[in-house]
Amino acid sequence: MEFFSNLFGPTWPLVWTLAKIVAIVLPIMGCVAYLTLAERKVIGFMQVRLGPNRVTFFGIRWLGGLAQPIADALKLLTKEIIIPSGANKVLFLMAPVLSLMPALAAWAVIPFDPELVLANVDAGLLYVMAITSMGVYGVIIAGWASNSKYAFLGCLRSAAQIVSYEIAMGFALVGVLMMSHSLNLVEIVKQQQGGLGALSWNFIPLFPMFIVYLISGVAETNRAPFDVAEGESEIVAGFHVEYSGMAFAVFFLAEYANMILVSTLTAVMFLGGWLSPVPFLPDGFPWLVGKVGFVLFLFLWFRATFPRYRYDQIMRLGWKVFIPVTLVWLMVIGGWMQTPYWPWK
Repeated sequence: MEFFSNLFGPTWPLVWTLAKIVAIVLPIMGCVAYLTLAERKVIGFMQVRLGPNRVTFFGIRWLGGLAQPIADALKLLTKEIIIPSGANKVLFLMAPVLSLMPALAAWAVIPFDPELVLANVDAGLLYVMAITSMGVYGVIIAGWASNSKYAFLGCLRSAAQIVSYEIAMGFALVGVLMMSHSLNLVEIVKQQQGGLGALSWNFIPLFPMFIVYLISGVAETNRAPFDVAEGESEIVAGFHVEYSGMAFAVFFLAEYANMILVSTLTAVMFLGGWLSPVPFLPDGFPWLVGKVGFVLFLFLWFRATFPRYRYDQIMRLGWKVFIPVTLVWLMVIGGWMQTPYWPWK
């Protein structure tokens, strides 16, 4: 480290920060690519079919479709990006980037273990809430700039859905803040470190909040059964109906990156992050990976299982069920914490 500091001089902190950013973003992009393959394989298994199994490396069939994400990327790279004649060209091309940027920027404060975090800021939870709420602007701009009624209807539905479920997610995170007395994500994980392993994690006292946050995360990422913004049977793919090629692919990159982000936040705030579920096993990064993988599996399971909700059902669930449940549980937790019977000290 000292050698590189002498080599780059005053620019070394900038170089080191950029290196850490690349070390975080590149694996995330790889995970996004292969999450698409995992989704097709998992849903194929649940529907008793094979899923992708032809596009592989060097013709080795037992590698079963491992090259499929690479083939998909090459196909999208070679497709033409068609901009509608009546579209606002600048905003039309900016919208996919505005959707992807928040999904990547939020990783700046995500802790992978006590020492491995790009920016260990005290207001990390506030930063995540602020950054992730900006993703809706990419959706709104895409629908408006396309100059298409179908795209505009899709973006309005998506915006209303995201806003309504973000309120419930925010209240769920207030419960986490009450438990940990900190906005720092590293401290939130450390607060769950007790002598009882998984019994010390936040999902037990905050179980209703955990369920609300998980389901709201599915809704906020526009995943089935909450994918009304892309209701193919109603509005012909929704807000990105006019997009093609890599502009279309970036929207899907943002969706899968948001899935990984929501799964990681769920693991950090409710499932103990890198902490071991049993006291006699060491903590570490593999535990975080396993928990994130479990939550991602739930995302895929939901898509393979549930039919799409009607739009009025989605709004009713967000406003009339989730928000009241989180408010009531906040009062329960707040009152319980003031009594001598609160076990999670």
